[in-house]
Amino acid sequence: MYIILVYDINQKRVGKMLKLCRQYLNWIQNSVFEGELTEVKLKELLAKAKKIMDTEEDSLIIFKSRNEKWLEKEVIGQEKNDLDTFI
Repeated sequence: MYIILVYDINQKRVGKMLKLCRQYLNWIQNSVFEGELTEVKLKELLAKAKKIMDTEEDSLIIFKSRNEKWLEKEVIGQEKNDLDTFI
């Protein structure tokens, strides 16, 4: 499934969350990630994220789609991370 993940994490924990999310998804811009994940990998990511988070003050939002082709993405201005793959 195609995932867009957005988080708002206290500055004390944001570095750990950034590092974790980069292991699973592509960084798009500050606190925003996207990419393909299996259900198992998503559950794994969420379990690890919950260990980092303080649910009293942090939040994590996940948007799910069956496939990236069902989303239309428009970037206005400079794209923070170009996802082109060079072979």
